[in-house]
Amino acid sequence: MVIIISPAKKMNVNTDLFPCRNLPCFMEDAKKLLAFLRGLTYEEAKAVWNCSDKLAALNYDRLQTMDLKRNLTPAILSYEGIQYQYMAPGVFTREAYEYIEAHLRILSGFYGMLRPFDGVTPYRLEMQAKLGSAEIDSLYDFWGGRIASKLFEEADTVLNLASKEYSRCISDYLPEDKKMITCVFGELIDGKVKEKGTMVKMARGEMVRYMAENHIEDLEDIKNFDRLGYAYAEPLSDQQTYVFLK
Repeated sequence: MVIIISPAKKMNVNTDLFPCRNLPCFMEDAKKLLAFLRGLTYEEAKAVWNCSDKLAALNYDRLQTMDLKRNLTPAILSYEGIQYQYMAPGVFTREAYEYIEAHLRILSGFYGMLRPFDGVTPYRLEMQAKLGSAEIDSLYDFWGGRIASKLFEEADTVLNLASKEYSRCISDYLPEDKKMITCVFGELIDGKVKEKGTMVKMARGEMVRYMAENHIEDLEDIKNFDRLGYAYAEPLSDQQTYVFLK
């Protein structure tokens, strides 16, 4: 069983807490994307990133000096979004770190797929970004089914805690003999399950933490998840979707 999560836009550098164990498995592809991005003008890069001038300037400067092999941060400690804050990997036990290294994979527009202790450097490139080139336009086309193929070399079952933007890299290429289960965290409003963005991110982080702390190997056991006021809703769930309601 493998757990997939999304990256976060905000990243940091932390080379002191833990050493990196590996380089990302799609390093050659990341090099191609880096070369492509370096060939863009500032305005072209800003359009790809769809961000403010302040963030565009920061990331454009990063491109010019980005080194994919030096001063790297373990991926699990590099991202700073809400999901990662609630996962709180900085205070994991050694056993929890070993669990996520074996089971957790971070999907990335730039790196493709990351293990928790793969070394990364800060970047900005969302999976849904349009690069506007005949050579590379859509990152979905660039990666194709390669991320899914690599993932399913490791496991027959995927627990999806990623956003749709990222999980489609796997779901669009799901083999018939493999299984993907998506967790939904919501509230029942007017008879429909409604998801709220911030709460979903919090719950996804808590779920990873819950699984790491309890060393969960059987996905049936995640139905006992009860953090942040959520509880498993069996009547609303099926073999492809586990629904948790507040």
